[in-house]
Amino acid sequence: MSLAGQKVVGGSALYGAPVGVLMLETRFPRIPGDMGNAGTWNFPVLYKIVRGASPDRVVLNGAVGTEESFISAARELVSLGARGITTNCGFLSLFQEKLKAACGVPVATSSLMQAEVVQRLLPPGQRVGIITISAATLSPAHLAAANVPAGTPVVGTEGLREFSRVILKDEPEMDVEACRLDLLDAATRLMDENPDVGAIVLECTNMSMHSAAIRRATKRPVFDMYNFVSWFHGALAPRNFIDQPILD
Repeated sequence: MSLAGQKVVGGSALYGAPVGVLMLETRFPRIPGDMGNAGTWNFPVLYKIVRGASPDRVVLNGAVGTEESFISAARELVSLGARGITTNCGFLSLFQEKLKAACGVPVATSSLMQAEVVQRLLPPGQRVGIITISAATLSPAHLAAANVPAGTPVVGTEGLREFSRVILKDEPEMDVEACRLDLLDAATRLMDENPDVGAIVLECTNMSMHSAAIRRATKRPVFDMYNFVSWFHGALAPRNFIDQPILD
């Protein structure tokens, strides 16, 4: 569509990137599939690093003392043109209510928010299951903040080869194959312990690149943060079908 002859109205500093992503302050590798790798997305996003919000602090220590920093960063993204805000850690479900109240735009803090809807998709007798980076610290408060159905089984990747250690200790190197095997081991344990699981939600935003492998191994649908943010973007910037030519 040509802009020739049209008048346009400004007001924001940036345009064309409706999703704003709040990022933890990290140094571990972010490969394609990780939401911190801009190449993951089929659309532009706006990033803002929240200084002092380390994986250890947010995942293992309840994000204590970071709430105002996240609110300030979210407001900055909105001022730059973001129409919706998301984060790169599922444990930030704790801030869902405060962030959406402070930002004035839709907020999707956590992949865990999918669990409620996924449960409604499943046939009777099946339930959703969750894989997390730290089952030990994914508390009832985190789950309640995301409206995860009561009794939802949760399995973590901590104590395995690579995945949880590299991310939570913020190490500069990562063995991608070892991480994949950690996720597959966790998925196998989830299914072995809960054969009624009909779909899997991945809490951690760094797990999305392994979703296809988990799907192949478990034969279950896998819902991750890539799914969630892509859906979110589709509502913030709907595809315009009306103005497209029907035929060339």
